[in-house]
Amino acid sequence: MIYPLEIKNLSFKYAQEGKNILNGLNLKISSSEITAITGPSGSGKSTLCYCIMGIIPHIYQGVLEGDVLIYGRPVSKMKVSEIAVSAGIIFQDPDTQLFSPAVEDDIAFGPENLCIDRKEIDRRIVESLEMTGMQKHRFSDPDRLSGGEKQLIAIASVLSLNPDIIIFDEAMSQLDEKSAARVRSIMGGLKKSGKAVIAVENELKNLKMADCLYVLENGVLHEEEING
Repeated sequence: MIYPLEIKNLSFKYAQEGKNILNGLNLKISSSEITAITGPSGSGKSTLCYCIMGIIPHIYQGVLEGDVLIYGRPVSKMKVSEIAVSAGIIFQDPDTQLFSPAVEDDIAFGPENLCIDRKEIDRRIVESLEMTGMQKHRFSDPDRLSGGEKQLIAIASVLSLNPDIIIFDEAMSQLDEKSAARVRSIMGGLKKSGKAVIAVENELKNLKMADCLYVLENGVLHEEEING
């Protein structure tokens, strides 16, 4: 069986570090599931996300062993543009993903870089805004939005590329409960639509909707039961 995402014996050490931050990780991610990953600060959760997205090794260098496979293809051998249409990531701070004077420009940025037809881009803008409930802010300046609203726009910008794998890297950590609940609802909708969703969080309360839970600690990943 070919999974949307499979991690095989993955180890990684940053060039300036003396020891591995990831040690022999193995993980299979299925479609129509929410996979939760938690662990203490500094345990390597973001590093794992970078490996999945190809940021490691394409941007950040170090000693990488093992494989991250997207539909059986090694991420290390894929172009960044190929990874972007297969996997998307929402970071903790939405300001790192928003840089345009209007919301619709941020959402259109990814598809425009892939030279997608303008009519299709417009359709994706509308669809992404509907999925995040941010239709009324299409022409707004992101700098004038609240933190929660910015995060929803960051999510919409990722959804505009229609990736099969969507990573939320502590995307709820800076949100109030109302905004976090909205993000969890979006995750649920993505799961129902057949996406493979990965929720990386420190707060276990944000992971109760997950189908499976993994803890990353001391560079090792192990599965735990989800307590209601």
